[in-house]
Amino acid sequence: MTTFTYHRAFRIQWADCDPGGIVYNPRFFEFFDTNTWLLFEAALGVKMQELNARYELAGIALVDAQGNFLKPAAFGDDVELASRVREFRRSSFDVEHRLTKDGDLLVEGSETRVWAKHHPTDHERMVTARIPAEVIAKFG
Repeated sequence: MTTFTYHRAFRIQWADCDPGGIVYNPRFFEFFDTNTWLLFEAALGVKMQELNARYELAGIALVDAQGNFLKPAAFGDDVELASRVREFRRSSFDVEHRLTKDGDLLVEGSETRVWAKHHPTDHERMVTARIPAEVIAKFG
């Protein structure tokens, strides 16, 4: 289990919502994705757009995502999304997300991602690679 947690406060926008003003559930997965990239940016000190080049990656590819929707979030709500890596393995890792409003848990989610590099002979394909120890160390 890692100790570094990334927190992002933001306001729910109308574009995040269905016609009733409640956040459309797939938008939470976009929030999670953004927070995962910002988590790595904050922990590693490397801008999102430079992460792949710095570590010779194709990306940190998403292979599984889950969400548990406990209470609705609505247009205009000020929320906080806290994200951290729950576990690193050889080439994959799990990220957990908790979206709260005024300390009240609205949504919890998780992602499994892989440290992916370009295939050595076919750059349209990806292969998993060992996550560098120095990357893991930055997450505490």
